[in-house]
Order: sequence, then C-alpha cells, then structure tokens
Amino acid sequence: MKSLVSFFCCIGLLQAAAQHYTTANVHSHNDYEQSMPFTAAWKAGFGSVEADIFLDGGELIVAHDTVQVKKRRTLQQLYLQPLYDCMVRNGGTVYADGKQQLLLLVDIKTETDATLKKLVEVLQQYPALTAAASLKIVVSGNRPQPGQYHNWPEWLLFDGDPGRSYSDAEWKRVGLLSANFARYTKWNGKGRIPEQERKTILALVNDAHTHNRKIRFWNSPDMLNSWYGLMDMGVDYLNTDHIDAISQFLRQLPDRSFTNTTPHELYKPEWRNDGTEKKVKNIILIVGDGTGLAQWYAGYTANRAALNVFNMRHSGLSKTSSYDNYITDSAPGATAFSAGIKTNNRAVGVDHTGQKLLLLPSILKKQRKKTGLITSGDLRDATPAAFYAHQSERSSYAAILNDLYAAPVDIIMGACQGMPDSLHDRLLTKMKIYSSLSMLPATSPTPVMVADSIAAKPAAAGRGAWLQEAFTRSVQLLSANRDGFFLMIEGAQVDHGGHANRLPWLVTELLDLDKLIGRAMAFADQNGETLVVVTGDHETGGLTLTGGDYTRGFISGQFSTEDHTAVPVPVYAYGPGSQKFDGVYENTEIFRKLLQVLGSK
Repeated sequence: MKSLVSFFCCIGLLQAAAQHYTTANVHSHNDYEQSMPFTAAWKAGFGSVEADIFLDGGELIVAHDTVQVKKRRTLQQLYLQPLYDCMVRNGGTVYADGKQQLLLLVDIKTETDATLKKLVEVLQQYPALTAAASLKIVVSGNRPQPGQYHNWPEWLLFDGDPGRSYSDAEWKRVGLLSANFARYTKWNGKGRIPEQERKTILALVNDAHTHNRKIRFWNSPDMLNSWYGLMDMGVDYLNTDHIDAISQFLRQLPDRSFTNTTPHELYKPEWRNDGTEKKVKNIILIVGDGTGLAQWYAGYTANRAALNVFNMRHSGLSKTSSYDNYITDSAPGATAFSAGIKTNNRAVGVDHTGQKLLLLPSILKKQRKKTGLITSGDLRDATPAAFYAHQSERSSYAAILNDLYAAPVDIIMGACQGMPDSLHDRLLTKMKIYSSLSMLPATSPTPVMVADSIAAKPAAAGRGAWLQEAFTRSVQLLSANRDGFFLMIEGAQVDHGGHANRLPWLVTELLDLDKLIGRAMAFADQNGETLVVVTGDHETGGLTLTGGDYTRGFISGQFSTEDHTAVPVPVYAYGPGSQKFDGVYENTEIFRKLLQVLGSK
C-alpha cells in the first residue's frame, strides 16, 4: 500500500507541475520532416525547433541523411528566411507578443569546422536574426570542444552535455543541455518510469537548473503519458514529432486537472437500518446528471480518498440506453426512473409513441405521499421535467411548465429564467412562488416553487451550499406529511462539466453533490424509515482518469467526447431496502425497485 500511495503522490506532483507548461516548452524534433517545416511549429507557439544540416556543394542542406540531401532544401529556405519574415511582421521579434523566445537548434551532421564556418557565413547575412533577443541559435551534433567555443561569434551558442563540467567561460556559451533519453532508461512511456531511473534523470534536470540552463532529452517516448512523466521530472523541452497532438494536449491542460484545497468531512454513517426489510416511508432519489464511475472516483480522489457515497454498502450498475438509441440523453434517462418505461431520446414523461405515462408522483399520491423535486439547474430541464411533464421534446419549456400545473408536485426548486407572465400567473393559482430560497418561510403549506437563479450557477462560481440548503428546507416541509414523501434531487452540473470537458467544473459539482449525499444519509439514519438511492442518468464526456494524488486532492483526466456515452452507471443505496439495488439491471428497474420497497405493485 505504501508503494501505491507513493505512486499516486508522484503522479499528482507530475500533474501539478504540468500546469505551468505551454507550447513554449515544446521542441519540434527533426522539424524539417514535418509537412510544413518551421511554419507548423511556429504557428503552434513552440519554444524550440531542430534542423539537421549537411555541408554539400558549398550549401547548407537541411536533411536527415544523404538520401534527403538530394532534395537540396537549404537552411535559408526552410528556416532563416521564414524567421526573418516573421521578425519583420512582428516588429523585430519572432513571436507577436514580443516576449516569447524561440530556440533554433542546428544539428551539424558533416565535418565540424567547415560546416560551422559556413553556418556563421550564412547567418551573418541575417544580422536581424543574430542580434535578436527573441531568437537563440544553438549548435548541436558535431560541435567544437568547449575550450574552442570562444573562437566563434558570441551570438552563437552550443548544445551542452548534462552532467559535464564546464568552466564559467564555457557555461556562458552553453545555450541548452541535451541528452539521449535511452542512455538513462528503457522506459517506453507506459505506466510509470522505474524509480531509480527517474531519480537519475531528476538529478540531471536539477543540475541543469542549478546552472540556470534548460534541458531536453531526445529519443524520449512521445505520447500523452510520457509527456506527463517528463513534465513531472521538470524537463524543460518536451521532444516531439507530433505537433498537433501535443499542442492540443497543452492547450487543454488547465481544463484536465484539478486540485481540491478544501476537502469536506464525511458524515459517519450508522448503518442501523441499512439492508434491512424494515418498512420504507420516504425515498430520496439523488441523480448525478452525467455521473459515471470515473466522475465519482475523480471526486473521491479530490476529496483525499473520501466520499460519502462510497460509504453506501449496497451498489449496482444501471444500463442506460433509451428506446431508440444506444446512448441516452437525460430525458429518457430520467423517464426510466419516473415511469419505468424506455422512451425516445428527448422525450419526457411519454412513451416512444408520444402517449402520456403514469409518473411516480401520481402513483405515490395514491399512497398520500408528497413529492419534491430539486435541481442545481433549470427546473424545466429534462431530469426534473420527467417527473411532472408529458412532452416528446425536452426543449418545449413552455409546454413543460404548463404541465406542472396539473402535476401532483408539492415542492419544486431550481432556476427558471424567462417564465412567461401568463404561466407564472396560472401557477400562482396552484402554488406559492418564491424567487429566492432565502425567501421561503420556515413553515409553509405546499405546494411551493422556488425559482432561484442562484441554482443555475456553478458551485465554484457563487452557488455555494444552495443545493444542500434546498434539500434541508424541502425535507423539513415534506416531513410534516404523516404518510411520507418522495424527493428527487438532481446534481445537474456534473453533466455540464462533462460536456465542456472541464474537469475542475465536473469535480467541484461532484463534491457539492457528495455533501448533499452526506446530509441525506444523516436524515435516513435519524428518521429510520428513509431509503436513499444515488445514481446517474448516463455518463458524460467519456472521462478517463490519468493521474491523481490522494494526499493533495489532485486529479487529472482526459475526455473522449463532448457528449454522453453508453457506459453503465453506478447505483448506490443506503437504508432499509438498499439490498434490492445490488446487481446489474436496466435503468427502468430502478422505478420498479422503488415501488417494491414502498410495498407498491
């Protein structure tokens, strides 16, 4: 276990360090072999490009081998003239921001002195380049001995060897340190680099930084996991042949990792009634929209290896496909819970032919139970709407809200922007309507609506504890009913973070939802007749976790899509009857299991 913790800690540090990397930390290896030499790397904002040169027929030819020499592509054509043109356009700097520096690594493949003399001769034709602070020209490959560096123009620097001793004068001419990665490790970029080999490379990196020099490793693995590993070790330039892939990776990096600095404490469950056949009076159904196992585990990692939902001892898997699609959306996903029927994508409260379905609130009204619906999104959206509306199109907001008038819903809370005055006035004949949760009195006859714009804010952007407070206020009101209640709470914005492929948004919403789950478990223990069920309607984003650190609350991941996936989602249950939710089943079975624990057919 100690080694496992160490592994995750190191990966966490890796990801944290990665936050500071941009495309300016990328070296375009053998850049001349790209389809657009120089241009592609420059447009991507790379900090370094590499050109191998051969002195042939009195010209400096850019090539990898003698076969390519025959193409007669010169250093001037591929690099020096494009660089000069960029600097003219940008008023004397390589990049338009005037700040970023480019390193031009010229790797000499033919005899040192003759090739280097020719290189100096050619470069002297471009004084704007040799004098530019935004361009550093570094000679690699066949180089003079360090003691001879001073014989060459001061604007010409040399590639150094990590771990080698240089005099103070020689260090002034060392513009970069480069080494063969395979000399120190056989790591292929998969898994984690062996610890002793990692320490060896770290020592080289630290030594380079001690001398205020940057370091790169050629012949290093060139894939996502290895980029993370190199960043973890503080390697300054990531050696790559994949300009587009690494550019996208680094652009997305801030949205692919999150560190939770304020972990929440868990409720300590009693489990007194958990898994028993004791009578169930109340049901609390918590739906994490777009929440699959990866989302839960991201929250678990970010909360320092602790999550209320993981203290639920009974769990299962729900298969989420809709009637007409392998991948569901929230409308049929929630209708499966509210009616036990598979319907079409985008349909709420109707079957695949458009016929109205008998929904859970109407069924439970016959048992004299009250119903509450809460969402950290819009109360007209698919998940809450599936419990009161009957529409074939989830975006028919006016029609959906109009259906609320006839629905046996006693409490509904969430955002509701732009409600038409006519609908507002009609609903006022049925229920009290408040524009803020804070306006809701401590005691109030139901039905009530809280149309609070704060509900739609992300948890990290001003919503605060709104969801937990809405739950507490609703339970207070619903508990006054002697025959019990059904309360559905949707954590709507885990889904939003998944669609946006923004891990920080996703995880902060997940953690907010878990705080609510802790309150629900506490109520279930105190009440003794309450079952809590937690699930998702589908998974969103195709989230894969690529690293984490339990001790720091750090998590990183990648997304495979901006849409939903077909991955089955977990179902967790706590309280009497929770054992009935074990196993693997269709999402429609959740509806039947809820009725079963209530003693209904």
